[in-house]
Amino acid sequence: MCRNITELRGLEPPATRDEIEAAARQYVRKVSGVTKPNPQLAELLETAALEVADITERLLLEVPARRQPPKTQPPLRRPEVRARLGLAPFNG
Repeated sequence: MCRNITELRGLEPPATRDEIEAAARQYVRKVSGVTKPNPQLAELLETAALEVADITERLLLEVPARRQPPKTQPPLRRPEVRARLGLAPFNG
């Protein structure tokens, strides 16, 4: 459905909660078709994203390990993205 959602299974170190939540928000924005919600809708979308994140976190714990890591690095691990967001460098 959305080719831009980052694979999180098999990362070393494992995906962080922040990475899982970011992917969940991306998924919810894509399926809802809403990119700039009003404050009331934003709360609804955030609640949905956190529910998706909980399910995703459980899924990642239960699926078998990968033989090789994903081909691309998640956005929250990329230095240019972290700098743009004002985050400290990723120290997995």
